[in-house]
Amino acid sequence: MAPPIDLHYVWALGHAFVLAGSTQVLLATAFFRSTPAFWYRLAFAGALASYTIVILKSLGRPSGGAWLRRAFVDENAQYGLLALYWFISKPINITILPFATFSLFHCATFFRTNILPKFIPKPPAGAPAGQARPPPGWADNLSRQIQLWVKGNYDKAMNFVAYAELLVLARVALGALTFRSSLIAPIFLAHFIRLRYHASPFTRGAVNAITARVDGLVVGKPAPVVNGWVTAKRIIGAWGGGSLVPQQPAAGAAGAVPAAGNGPAGAAGR
Repeated sequence: MAPPIDLHYVWALGHAFVLAGSTQVLLATAFFRSTPAFWYRLAFAGALASYTIVILKSLGRPSGGAWLRRAFVDENAQYGLLALYWFISKPINITILPFATFSLFHCATFFRTNILPKFIPKPPAGAPAGQARPPPGWADNLSRQIQLWVKGNYDKAMNFVAYAELLVLARVALGALTFRSSLIAPIFLAHFIRLRYHASPFTRGAVNAITARVDGLVVGKPAPVVNGWVTAKRIIGAWGGGSLVPQQPAAGAAGAVPAAGNGPAGAAGR
């Protein structure tokens, strides 16, 4: 009887496919070449495989309305659905950036926790408890360096992902307006970012930073421009369930500090 497949390794292989495909797509973009369709599909196929494994492990098999409601607010399910959408849609190279970023951290963590330990010698059996441990070898040092790199760059990477997703939204919206991409794409992605805005402090930070930047740009502009921007913010805020327009603090609450939101699940859990 064949040994059971370790789904953790299949999960990691999916992320390795994402990295391999993303590298080819980004290189083609950098050198102004056409999108390599095979590598583009391979990247999103790998993402689909990895997210499907995580979804089935965390939510179980699909089983009716209750499962769908939990999946709707689960970030792995959201990214899995987004990967499926990009997989079946016309290729847009920059859509691969968030997935490549996640997969880089996943692969680095998997390599550190599952591959490198195989190269770290174990203490001999029956060795005295007080025996001095041998000095750390190359595998120990590399593992430590990877751990420090992941920890030191995680927040920067998640900020990059948040801005990249907004850039993708701008790209597909422009494509829809110029009839170069589907009209469904900006609607679909806008709903996705709406969910991320409520779940991710990184997405909220990116949206608020861009909003503040535009606020500064419209200062001193003609009244129709200012009024149009304020109206747009109110409409987007009402649709998104949040507010892009600064609110006047309530009496007695001027010095209150909003509670910091919890971060997303983290690179290793996605």
